[in-house]
Amino acid sequence: GMMEGGVSYRDVASVSHDAIPPLVMVPPPNFAMVDKGVYRSGFPNNRNFDFLKTLRLRSVVNVSGEKSAEFVQFCKQEGIVMAELGMIGNREPFVSIDTKVLRAALAHIRDPDHHPVLLHCSKGKHRTGCVVACLRKLQKRSLTYIFDEYERFTGRGKAEILDLQFIELFEHDVVSC
Repeated sequence: GMMEGGVSYRDVASVSHDAIPPLVMVPPPNFAMVDKGVYRSGFPNNRNFDFLKTLRLRSVVNVSGEKSAEFVQFCKQEGIVMAELGMIGNREPFVSIDTKVLRAALAHIRDPDHHPVLLHCSKGKHRTGCVVACLRKLQKRSLTYIFDEYERFTGRGKAEILDLQFIELFEHDVVSC
């Protein structure tokens, strides 16, 4: 049988396995760079640890409110400081994001002494998205830019209206850092 470009299946099958790197680096879900020294993602698991090692993280900010023994162990092993900042997402009935927690997360990720830093929640969408959006407000980005970035991770039309309201109403003076 022939494949595209006139290569036979036999040729493909005979490619030496040495050509395939033994470890494929797998980033955590929804991984992205936010800024120099600042990364975002969903909850990392052991399949992501080799990838995370390449970032040489100094700290991790967890806003998921969940803990993982294997990730705690990995961070200990790698000398990564963990900031566990449980955060209630915006859900009906309206529960406001705890601004104290939000301020703490922002202060942490904005401090170069903590860089490189990974900010994560469970899926790397809503909670992480809110923190990043508020960071963008501090950076004086337009709401268009901010909402567009937020929705790149949640998916179009999947944005929590309450998150968008929260982001829009979030003011610089809330942040005293």
